[in-house]
Amino acid sequence: MLLRRLASTSAFCPPLALTRLTRCSCGDGIKSVRRQKNVTFAVISDGSCPTGLQAVLSNTCHLTNGASVRVSGLLGQAKELQVDSIDTYPIQKQTLSVDYLRDHAHLRVRTDTNASILRLRNSLTKVLHRFYEVLLSFSHSSHDFCYVHTPIFTSSDCEGAGETFRVTAVLHTPSSEFFSKPAYLTVSSQLHLEALASSLSRVYTLSPCFRAERSQTNRHLAEVGRGCAEVNDVCRLVEACLKDALILGIDEEERRVLAKGVPDYEQRLRCLEDAASSKPWVRLTYTEAISQLEKYAASTGAKASTGGRALQSEHERWLSEVLVKGPVFVTDYPSSLKPFYMRMNDDGRSVACFDLLVPYVGELVGGSLREERLDALRSRMSALGMDTEGEEYKWYLDLRRFGSAPHGGFGLGFERLVSWVSGIENVRECIAMPRWARRMLL
Repeated sequence: MLLRRLASTSAFCPPLALTRLTRCSCGDGIKSVRRQKNVTFAVISDGSCPTGLQAVLSNTCHLTNGASVRVSGLLGQAKELQVDSIDTYPIQKQTLSVDYLRDHAHLRVRTDTNASILRLRNSLTKVLHRFYEVLLSFSHSSHDFCYVHTPIFTSSDCEGAGETFRVTAVLHTPSSEFFSKPAYLTVSSQLHLEALASSLSRVYTLSPCFRAERSQTNRHLAEVGRGCAEVNDVCRLVEACLKDALILGIDEEERRVLAKGVPDYEQRLRCLEDAASSKPWVRLTYTEAISQLEKYAASTGAKASTGGRALQSEHERWLSEVLVKGPVFVTDYPSSLKPFYMRMNDDGRSVACFDLLVPYVGELVGGSLREERLDALRSRMSALGMDTEGEEYKWYLDLRRFGSAPHGGFGLGFERLVSWVSGIENVRECIAMPRWARRMLL
């Protein structure tokens, strides 16, 4: 049957006269491979007959059962195809480098590890939705959040860091903005969630966010998944949510697949099991964290973070992996290190916020109480040079002007959560098609 199909398909070759050598091409799956000293025999089958077509190749071709190939060569009386060229499926059974798989992002999802990562993402997403929406979760707390959709296009930079992507129409002209004003891809859903929370009280979303982040570290991407929620008791909610994810988000079969090639996986697994226990997670103020880092630096000669500066990734990991040996909430950062919307503490220097640091990842969640006092918020924005009367942020001030209540919220880096649970250190392997600076293949 396969020979008849070859003979009758003009796209492959002219009608065959098997009394002479005839050039043709064939694209099918490999049924079996038999290697000898000088040549390799591969049976190619399209499922139309039980025997398939035997192809004779050189030993330089590395083929495996089940691979899809397209071969060209001479077909003779022995009904063997003497192959002289071959297009092979690029993802073979042998060990392939991470960089090679990134270059074939459209195919790497067919590998065991990357397929397992996608299933883990699906499982964690379901756990997060179930946690927020049901009245009783694994942690036995009532949540009953309302899932909402927030805009991808925005007119403001939520975090104030300037790391935004500008959006323009393809036929854009300098004198004509599509939205009549500059538009950007969102870096966070938080400001819009606050508007919705003023009506629905408890709201959350899981949506993509975009940052023009040029860092080439294993924690940064230009497009990320982000879970955001607005609620009152923020730290307690984050801890309960993540414990549910650790307990329910992955099964033993997936763990065995992901454990391959991950260094110190057993140690990482013990760390995850400890984090999922009923023991409350540690809380440190920013001042206490800096003090511990300075003590460590004094005893070892290592470089320490000084007060008033942001914690570097190595500081975050030392606090969680060495000092606490588990997740730790670092709270009350100086206001100069955080965005304008965080509530000022009574000391006038720090804000009521936290970063959740976890082993092997660093910062996983960032959150705060929001500044609900109109005068305090306006004063803070003015000090930062923000236009409090302009259209960009006037609506945000209106949320306080027309009545507000104390509230808070947080943002969770979804790829970092996948990294923590799976043990895969680089977030570029924790998403199907990663984007980062100077890199977007698909």
